[in-house]
Amino acid sequence: MIQFDVPPVVAADPEANITDLLVDRVAASPDRPLFAVPDGAGWRDVSTAEFHRQVLALAKGFAAAGIQPGDKVGFLARTTYDWTLVDFGLFFAGAVMVPVYETSSPAQIQWILSDSGAIACIVESPEHSARLAEVQGELPLLRDVWTMHGGDLDRLTREGVSIDDAEIERRRTLAVGSDIATLIYTSGSTGRPKGCVLTHSNFVELCRNSAVALREVVDVPGASTLLFITTAHVFARFISLLNVHAGVKTGHQPDTRQLLPALGSFQPTYLLAVPRVFEKVYNSAEQKAEAGGKGKIFRSAAAAAIQHSRLQQDGQRIPLALKVKFALFDRLVYSKLRAAMGGRVVYAVSGSAPLGARLGHFFHSLGVVILEGYGLTETTAPATVNLATRSKIGTVGPALPGVGVRLADDGEIQVRGINVFKEYWRNPEATAEAFDGDWFHTGDIGSFDGEGFLTITGRKKEIIVTAGGKNVAPAVLEDPIRANPIVGQVVVVGDQKPFISALITLDSEMLPTWLANNGLSADMSLADAAANPAVRAEVQRAIDVANATVSRAESIRKFEIVPTEWTEASGHLTPKLSIKRNVIVGDFAAEIEELYRVPVNTTNISLA
Repeated sequence: MIQFDVPPVVAADPEANITDLLVDRVAASPDRPLFAVPDGAGWRDVSTAEFHRQVLALAKGFAAAGIQPGDKVGFLARTTYDWTLVDFGLFFAGAVMVPVYETSSPAQIQWILSDSGAIACIVESPEHSARLAEVQGELPLLRDVWTMHGGDLDRLTREGVSIDDAEIERRRTLAVGSDIATLIYTSGSTGRPKGCVLTHSNFVELCRNSAVALREVVDVPGASTLLFITTAHVFARFISLLNVHAGVKTGHQPDTRQLLPALGSFQPTYLLAVPRVFEKVYNSAEQKAEAGGKGKIFRSAAAAAIQHSRLQQDGQRIPLALKVKFALFDRLVYSKLRAAMGGRVVYAVSGSAPLGARLGHFFHSLGVVILEGYGLTETTAPATVNLATRSKIGTVGPALPGVGVRLADDGEIQVRGINVFKEYWRNPEATAEAFDGDWFHTGDIGSFDGEGFLTITGRKKEIIVTAGGKNVAPAVLEDPIRANPIVGQVVVVGDQKPFISALITLDSEMLPTWLANNGLSADMSLADAAANPAVRAEVQRAIDVANATVSRAESIRKFEIVPTEWTEASGHLTPKLSIKRNVIVGDFAAEIEELYRVPVNTTNISLA
């Protein structure tokens, strides 16, 4: 069994809770801009002291409304300044937030609020109100519903003036490190969402240790970030709390269609994103260059960037010809992409899914170091992450301070330490199944190099075993295929079948541009595109790229382009855009069987 334990670099404080992160920040730098909110075409700074004042006022409102310490309060809203304001307002009132994804269906809302025992819920928009109203009759414990669109946050603040500061101080200091801080439900990619009990210490100790490990990112003059990933997800929630602790100025942009203009005006120094965002940035730039007749230049620039970064990482000498070419492309291509991201981004933290070495090297040559990490809701987001001073593209980095990671005999990744959750809410059976002593079973499989850098190879439960006995990790094939601009999603299948196949969807955003660039009708329907020979040839090229990374026995022999999209609304993606493999395999069982109705002339039986 391979194991790496990294000791904490900050002494634990078992009495501290999340509110102390803000209180300490106010004491350290009350006038420092801690947030920025949209103001016309620009942004207006909100100081640490002003944010603290607003938090106290809202906490008083919750207290006046009858919220008691320990009460569960649901929250259904987009990623905005008000999200973090409510978060801290509830912490200071002693309550426990139960975040709900803004895209959740009425049935999902009902399950999370009922299972958690929430006695109140805050919703942002009329649409959220309508979804909650559909199931409110099935929530007998739900006493209050506050609507942000109806001005209820301001009303709560006004009604809280009768509560004195001493009462909020009493409430905010009740919780100790081992107490529940929040109840976050898993995304439900493998079944019904389970509530993860995350403690105050999970966040406090992880923030304090991560701030030291990532000091080059968060502890620099003018550090700032623009959050656009949903703060209901533990990844963005952790980053928002880390930023408060470290004094990083945070802006929010809930509409990803407005992301590029927001990046241009906010000009962050670091970003938090999932790999799909980096794929979109790359693919959009490539297709824009193609449309302008500069596709060949872009592809040459990308190849040079990747080669340059690989040589740098390996410590090899960069040939003079590549140096000259790199300098030329920096002026023609790379500088424009840097400008599109605001011009000041130095680091980007990536998680939730594998990024892939190609994109990591490409952005590295742009001057953007992508620090890929790994974690789950149960590990309060990061368990491992690449560091500014210790990074290897293609891995998810070493364990963070205070965290231990080991590999079981079957390659499963197991985690223990300051970040590991307490238990599954009201589910002792699942809790017992998830732990071996203090080691949490992640269900993911991976490998270590000699320096403790972790590489993720797939999900334990997703391993496909072909009829020939070959074990295949779907992610190894799916990730490079998904990087193609016209591919939306991909699911590799073939369990107990003679060969590996794939179901593919097309990216409806990128498809029209690609069609136009290839002399085809840009308004072609998904169904027509799925049958189009040029589109199928492009998908086959993407599959060929993936097949080149595996043995013949693991390669994809047949594929089918599904003439629909897999989305969260269709029930095929989680809120963090991960595929619900079991749902897709069930819903498209007929298409999968059709792939195997006519055999190919080779099988995946192999001696390899």
